[in-house]
Amino acid sequence: MSPAPPATRILICDELHPVALDVFRAAGYEPEVRTGLTEDELCGAVLGTHALIVRSATKVTRRVIEAADVLEVVGRAGVGVDNVDCTAATESGVVVMNTPTGNTTTTGELAIALLTAIARHIPRADRSTRAGTWKQQGLMGTELTGKTLGIVGLGRIGRVVAERAQGLRMNVVASDPYLSQTGAPSPVAGVELIELDDLLARADFVTLHVPISDSTRNLLSRERLARMKPGAYLINAARGGLVDEAALAEALEHGRLAGAALDVLAEEPPSPDHPLLGREDVILTPHLGASSHEAQHNVALGIAEQIVAFFQDGVAHNSVNAPAVSAQVLREIRHYVLLAEKMGAFLAQRLAEPIRKIEFTVAGEVAKLDQSYLSLAFLTAVLRQSMDVGVNFVNAPILARERGIRLLEGTGDEQTAFTSLLKARVSAKGGGASHLVAGTVFGDAPRFVRIDDMHVDLAPEGVLLITRHNDRPGVLGMIGTLLGESGVNIGRVELGPASESSDGLASAFLSLGGRPPEAVIDRVRALDPIEFAQLIQL
Repeated sequence: MSPAPPATRILICDELHPVALDVFRAAGYEPEVRTGLTEDELCGAVLGTHALIVRSATKVTRRVIEAADVLEVVGRAGVGVDNVDCTAATESGVVVMNTPTGNTTTTGELAIALLTAIARHIPRADRSTRAGTWKQQGLMGTELTGKTLGIVGLGRIGRVVAERAQGLRMNVVASDPYLSQTGAPSPVAGVELIELDDLLARADFVTLHVPISDSTRNLLSRERLARMKPGAYLINAARGGLVDEAALAEALEHGRLAGAALDVLAEEPPSPDHPLLGREDVILTPHLGASSHEAQHNVALGIAEQIVAFFQDGVAHNSVNAPAVSAQVLREIRHYVLLAEKMGAFLAQRLAEPIRKIEFTVAGEVAKLDQSYLSLAFLTAVLRQSMDVGVNFVNAPILARERGIRLLEGTGDEQTAFTSLLKARVSAKGGGASHLVAGTVFGDAPRFVRIDDMHVDLAPEGVLLITRHNDRPGVLGMIGTLLGESGVNIGRVELGPASESSDGLASAFLSLGGRPPEAVIDRVRALDPIEFAQLIQL
């Protein structure tokens, strides 16, 4: 290991366990600690900084990243990177890395603690006793033994919860968008994999362990909450925004659900008039998932060791936006990495069924580089659409194999009008449904140039509305009217005429200026010419 360059500046912006300072100093670095910075202050402090280390309090926005002049890496001492603009970092050639396993056990154990606390009304009983009331009336609990626990998301944290719940002699079922539908075996013995709606109907307790994304936001919507078993309990120690909190308050008020325990909320801290704050049948904690001595030691140690390895060995361990390669390589291919990520996010949402096979091809000048960097970017983006946080270039191949996903990589030898071209096709089980997208980079801007059999010119960003419709005049006008009524502009339209291969249906790809309400998309689907409509977030 080479000595630390004296000019390397490391800035720690959130409270971090002292073990991180010990690691840095042993490697010859003297980090600077400045906590509680505003965005304006951070934009100034980041000048001359090579590494920025944060937990969850500091927001590393696009403005901060663009203000940096020599920034090479952002280290998140924790799992989620919601507080880091990873797209902006990739565009600027800045590596973002996290510590995906440091607080796995702690977060899983918190979910179990919330589960037991809500089952026996422990916080309410404590408050009553401290208020001078010594009685059991209204505090009748329920045993966990023999009850069914439904785990939504069987990633690392979900598996910890499953194993602990089995120790409590609970029956455990789980829903996972890949594991439950691809035929891959359950990673936890004795855990039955079922569909989400079946889980909600069967489980006495439901606990969430999935990431927050456009596909999982309000995962437990009003409709899904109504499908839960009457008298069931809900636990969320994953991410705020997974639950429609207003609908949850109504379900509790009407007695459909017996209680809820939430460590996370869509708005943190909640406003004083939040509908769950005044409810006795709800436990609320201030995002304690990673708040244990062991977890804070582990994530601080992990991120410090990773930053040292990055600077002294040129390897980006646990990167969420780049493979384990030097920052110089990332800068050379960063626009194609971003393109691959957009292609993966698009196809993961486009295919309604779980992906079983990925064919990823690189052609042209970019094929002279190691194409595994780009295929990993694509694969990671695919998995992030359905898995709990922590998917990165290191563990994506293992996670894909666990879910029965085959990745086939190749170098294209077809003639192309583009200097470089990335092409990917994803297929469902048994070679059934499949979709294709191809893209290139114009200047520094990624573009989609083909979707299935249609040649397009689309910037892969924002909200995309896809329709299949009968090819007749006025269809676009009808769609535009409905979108306009909801205040959403159409930025660009790509139209594909009907052909024999498309069963007589035409295709449209509309880049929208915002995300319309789902009710508006339902109205689009109800239009007579429309056979299919789908929103995709890029």
